[in-house]
Amino acid sequence: MALHEVLLFRDDGAADNAAAASECYAADAPAPRFLGRTPDEYVLCFKQDRLSRIQAAVLLPAAEADGVFAAACAAWLRNAGAAAPGAAAPACEGRDGAIRFRGRLEQEAESTLSIILDDAADP
Repeated sequence: MALHEVLLFRDDGAADNAAAASECYAADAPAPRFLGRTPDEYVLCFKQDRLSRIQAAVLLPAAEADGVFAAACAAWLRNAGAAAPGAAAPACEGRDGAIRFRGRLEQEAESTLSIILDDAADP
């Protein structure tokens, strides 16, 4: 797969600095489907020549966003062997073996649903 380097910008006070020490790339070819859609963002990050993080995001119509996010979160948690949250939440986190996942829904005129998959080596 042909890749090109991308730069990720974060707030200095951001709690998540895992990607800061990584080299991140986007694919030159179309990204794999995510939630039945082509991602608007798809980034692969490598640390010491090993894939350590995948970030994907899709834009959703605001009217569909809550339902799509709730269904995706329930599926991710079910696959990880965890219980789904009872109420709609803006974030969804869990671990599936050595993989940690974090999804979130940012709502504006169009909502952005994003997920980050990374190694769970850090507590």
